[in-house]
Amino acid sequence: MQKRAVTLALCWALALVLIGPPRLAQAAEAGPQLPSFADLAERVSPAVVNIRIVKTVTGRPLMGLFGRERGQGHPSPEELFERFFRGPGGGGDQPREFKERSLGSGVIIDPEGYVLTNNHVIDDADEIVVRLKGEKELPAKIIGRDAKTDLALIKIDGEKNLPVLPLGDSDKLRVGDWVLAVGNPFGLEHTVTAGIISAKGRDIGAGPYDDFLQTDASINPGNSGGPLIDLGGAVVGVNTAIAAQGQGIGFAIPVNLAKKIVGQLREKGRVVRGYLGVYFQPVTPELAQQFGLKKPGGALVAEVIADGPAAEGGVKPGDVIVRFNGREVNDWHELPAMVADTPVGQEVEMTVMRGGDEKDLEITVGELKDGEAQAQAPQRQSEDKLGLSLQELTPDLAQQLGVGASKGLVVTGAREGGPAAEAGLRKGDVIVEADRKAVETLKDFQGLVDGLKPGDGLLVLYQREGRSLYTVIKAPKE
Repeated sequence: MQKRAVTLALCWALALVLIGPPRLAQAAEAGPQLPSFADLAERVSPAVVNIRIVKTVTGRPLMGLFGRERGQGHPSPEELFERFFRGPGGGGDQPREFKERSLGSGVIIDPEGYVLTNNHVIDDADEIVVRLKGEKELPAKIIGRDAKTDLALIKIDGEKNLPVLPLGDSDKLRVGDWVLAVGNPFGLEHTVTAGIISAKGRDIGAGPYDDFLQTDASINPGNSGGPLIDLGGAVVGVNTAIAAQGQGIGFAIPVNLAKKIVGQLREKGRVVRGYLGVYFQPVTPELAQQFGLKKPGGALVAEVIADGPAAEGGVKPGDVIVRFNGREVNDWHELPAMVADTPVGQEVEMTVMRGGDEKDLEITVGELKDGEAQAQAPQRQSEDKLGLSLQELTPDLAQQLGVGASKGLVVTGAREGGPAAEAGLRKGDVIVEADRKAVETLKDFQGLVDGLKPGDGLLVLYQREGRSLYTVIKAPKE
C-alpha cells in the first residue's frame, strides 16, 4: 500500500512539472460539454407565434377551477391543462351555445405573413388572433387546411416583412440528433425545450399518412402547431401530439410532408390526392405463407372498390402490392403516401404477387374525394376446434350487420383465447371465403376445418362493418 501511494505521488508531481497547476486543474474539471442553445433560441423565437382562437360550440361549458365558466376571458394555464386531459363537456346543467377559447402555436414561413400550424388548432374557428413576440396582436384568416395530415396554413392580416424560419429536410435527420421545440405550452409564450430525435416513421394511429418524428423535447398542450427546429435553425417538424400516459414522448409531423402540403394549401385551399380504390392490410408471417410469399411485406388487398382505378386496372382481392410506380412497397403503411403523391390521371405500373407469381398492372390514378377511404383497411381487433360458433347468413342478418355479402357464415361467438379469436375474428363478423373458396353453409366450412392437421393454417376472408379482411386461423397443435 505504501509503495502504491509513493507511486501516485510521483505521478502527480510529474504532471505538475509537465503541464503546470492551472492547466492540470482545467483538465480535471473538463468533461462532456452539452451545447448551449441560447443563441439559437434567440434567433428563431421571433418567427414563432401564439395562436388564439374563438369558436362557437354547443354543449355543457366546462367550469374553471375557481367556478368561472370557460370562455369568459383568457383561459388560465390550469384550465388549459384540465381541458386537454378532460376534453369538452363536464360542467353545467343544460347544453347550450357558448364561446370557447383555445391556444396553439405556429411558425411564420413567409414574410408576407403565412403561418404554418396544425389543423386541429384552428378547426371551426370563428376568430383567429396571432400574437407576435413583443406582444403585438393581429387578426388572421385561414388560407387552407388538411384534416388528413392535421396541417393548416393561415395568413396574418396587415403586416409584412415578418421574420421567418426556413423549412429544412426531415429526411436527413438521424435518431439522436438535437432538436428544439418552440411554442406556447399552457399559454406560456415562447417556451423553448430541447431534446433529441428519439425515432422516425412512427405510426400512432392518427391517420393514413402517419410518419411522425418522435422526440423527447418537452411538448405540451399549446405547443401544437409550433416548430421542431434543428441546430441550423431550420424547421424539421410541426409539433402535433403527445403520449398522454408517457413522459418525454412527443410527436411532430416531418417538414418534408408539410412542404408537399403547403403549396397546395396556398394555391387551392385544400389538398388533391391520388386515389387507388382498394382496402388493404398488413401481411403477417401467416398470411405471407398462405399467399406464397418468401417473407412478409407489401400490402395485401382485402377489397377492391367497384369501378375504382384499381378495379379497372385488374386488381383482385388477395393480390399483394409489392411495387407502385417504380418504388418498392416494403411495408403496407407506405402505400397511402405513395398513392396520394401521384398526380391525378397519371398512368402508373403496379406490381402485385398473385398465386405466387409477379404480375404487372397498369393503373390510372384517380382523385381522392372527401369521404372516400384512402387505400387502407380497418385494423383487425382482437365452438369447434377453432373456437368458433357460426350461423348461416340470411338477408335479414346481412341487413342488420351492414355487410355487402349475401351468402356466408356469421360468427356468433369466438371463444376467448381460442384460435379464431387469436386470429382476430369476433362476434358479428361474416366469413365469406375459406381456403380461397366461397363458403355458404356450415357443412362447407366444417369440411375444410375437418381437413386441417394440427398446426395448419386456414386462410379466411371475412367482412366487418362493410369492409373485407383476410386472416389465418391456426389449428391447435395436439
